[in-house]
Amino acid sequence: MPISQPIALQSLPENTLYGSGDVLVLFGELFGRGYATGLVDAARKAGMSIVGITVGRRDEAGALRPLTDEELAEAEAGLGGRIINIPLMAGFDMDAEPGQPNPTEMLSAMTLDNWQEFKLDWDGIARSRAVGTARFTSALSQMMDVLESMLGDARNVLFAHTMAGGIPRAKAFLAIANRVYKGRGDRYLSSDALVSSDLGKLILQNFDEVTANTFGHLIDHSRAIRERIEAAGGAVRYTAYGYHGTRILIGGQYKWQTYTNYTQGFAKMRLEEFAQKAWAEGIKATVYNCPEIRTNSSDVFAGIELSLLPLLDALRREGGGAVADQIWDACQAMLQDGTALEEVLKRVQDYQTHPAMQSFYDFSKWPMPNSGEQVDLTVGTSQDIVALHKDRKQLVSDLLSAKVIHATGRLIFGNSSAPTEPVLWLDHDIVAQQILSA
Repeated sequence: MPISQPIALQSLPENTLYGSGDVLVLFGELFGRGYATGLVDAARKAGMSIVGITVGRRDEAGALRPLTDEELAEAEAGLGGRIINIPLMAGFDMDAEPGQPNPTEMLSAMTLDNWQEFKLDWDGIARSRAVGTARFTSALSQMMDVLESMLGDARNVLFAHTMAGGIPRAKAFLAIANRVYKGRGDRYLSSDALVSSDLGKLILQNFDEVTANTFGHLIDHSRAIRERIEAAGGAVRYTAYGYHGTRILIGGQYKWQTYTNYTQGFAKMRLEEFAQKAWAEGIKATVYNCPEIRTNSSDVFAGIELSLLPLLDALRREGGGAVADQIWDACQAMLQDGTALEEVLKRVQDYQTHPAMQSFYDFSKWPMPNSGEQVDLTVGTSQDIVALHKDRKQLVSDLLSAKVIHATGRLIFGNSSAPTEPVLWLDHDIVAQQILSA
């Protein structure tokens, strides 16, 4: 059922469930700038063991393979736990029936000149999707068998879904994406033009498979583990990372806003639906809609960090003190001499309150397509603020992103021990409170 209003986590949760002997299963690979880092750290500090998975790697011929011994050792060292070395690459862009082209190969004839009129073989796409789903669920069944043997007498298990993405490796797509998410003036390209094309429709299908359907498969295929642990008096929980806008301080009040155009938004809403369905069946699964930050994957969205910067004001609104002052001072030190942090925040407020942005703050219409004026404002403001830094590779948004990653990790970890909703928003007020409480 579609959510009519964002439901916010309103108080700092405490871990009342997990401890030594319990297991966090990270259902996705761990990347240094990703949200999952904070959750893994929180679980490790509570004494939990960490088990991870791998999406595998592609060989020179494009075939999926497990990690090599060297790759596995490096990945396990980064995770701080064991990794089940069975490739769980989601999506179907590289899958096909024997002798047939896969979707990526189908796109090889697409160019910057013909992409909007380019047509795909949708019967072939459907067959590839079926092949990809069968491959993924077969590998998932094997992974669950291995996991069962690793859990031993663990009393509680927390499954953390972190899979997202699914953009096919089409040569022309990077140039198209640059125009959709960064194009200004003559280079502007409507996001509607992308999602209404065959390329866009394929991307949306693959997003569904990677970002959303994998959560459903995880819940379904862990049923035997869940039933065994719960029968013994333990608990099994599921978390997933969503994005569906965030409440930030705009004009002195916390208001919902969003990055436009967030093409994965359709898949993120399907992710929420899987949590709602599981919750209705008595399974404690929660999607946590997290604030905007800069990550390896979100960097394609030029200006997404603009919604992050008002966290500085939230830190003072939610109590301030030494921790807030230290963060403000560290951010101020990253700016050019003569540039005040307050000036940066004023530019963000001017952007957020600009008349051209107001129509995009309609929760019921999310995710909305972009507009030329909106993109010009978003990208232009972002570029102006970046230029105010001493070093373009050391940004205020990077420092704040790291703070948000660890704060949301603690919030999700604590709340998952006694979850109350299938979908929750982690807005700037509760994130600021968590940062200050640390």
